[in-house]
This record gives sequence, structure tokens and C-alpha cells, in this order.
Amino acid sequence: MESLPKQLGVGEALGLLGQINMKYINEYLSKKQIVFLNTDTRDEALEALIDALDNAGKLEDRERFLTAILEREKIVSTGIGMGVAIPHAKLPEYRSFFIAIGIHPKGMTWGSLDGVPVRLVFMIGGPDDQQTQYLQLLSRLTMAIKDEERRKKILQSHSEEAIISLFEGV
Repeated sequence: MESLPKQLGVGEALGLLGQINMKYINEYLSKKQIVFLNTDTRDEALEALIDALDNAGKLEDRERFLTAILEREKIVSTGIGMGVAIPHAKLPEYRSFFIAIGIHPKGMTWGSLDGVPVRLVFMIGGPDDQQTQYLQLLSRLTMAIKDEERRKKILQSHSEEAIISLFEGV
């Protein structure tokens, strides 16, 4: 009698699927998507990152994406602590995920959970029907930015290439 293949649990199957389809963070980035911010407010920083994504050809509708980002901020601040914010929006017109990174030398008020000014902003956009891939991307990004040394190196970097290289293999 032929042996049946091992059945995978849902979690195992999703984990394997994620490993097959998951890109490294640096693969979501280009030099155009790294912004050295010279802004005074959260909303100005969000606009600057959205402009960068639009100029990089990532946005289908700039105003719709901006509205989605601002609506998400109204629900609860995306300032997660450690001087980091992760604003995000998922919309049906997107087929793949993208990231923009903003670096602010002094930090800006964001309404973060810990009250610390935000110096690093990681904006994520993408499709609204790929929740598993989104959670995997968010998990990888969160793990990467929990690394204090990596955050320091990002803040000390003066080139887009150097920042992108900090996410190779992550």
C-alpha cells in the first residue's frame, strides 16, 4: 500500500508558503524609497514618504493612499516606540507590497506609545487580500528594527545604498 504524504497543519502550511514567497526587506526597497526627512510634523513626513513612493512608481493613486495612511493614524498611532513608526495601508488596487524609509535626524512628535520622538519611519503599502504575506513582512521588519545596532547604523548612514544594505538577508 502506498504511504500517504504527511498532512500539514494550517500554521505549518502558511509558514512554508511564506518561506517560498517571502522576499527580503531590501528587495522591497530602492534608492528612491529612502528619504532623509527635513520635516517638522508627522503629516509632513508622511507626505514626503508618499511623494517618494509616487516618484518611484509604486502608487496607483497618491491621494487615495495618503487618505488611507491618515485614516489609519486616526485609529491609533503607528509610533511603536524606540523612535520608530510604521504607518501602513492596504488597498485592493495593489498586487505587491512596498516600503519607504524615512530618517529624521532630530526626531518629531508622532504620538508614539512610549512618547519618544520618531526618527525612523517605515511606511508599508500593498494589497488588502494578502494578510499572511503582510503579517510576515511586518514581523520581519519589526524584528529587524528591534535591533538597536541596526537602528543606530540607519541613523548614522548618509547614503541610500548603505541603508538598503542593512536589510540584506532580513
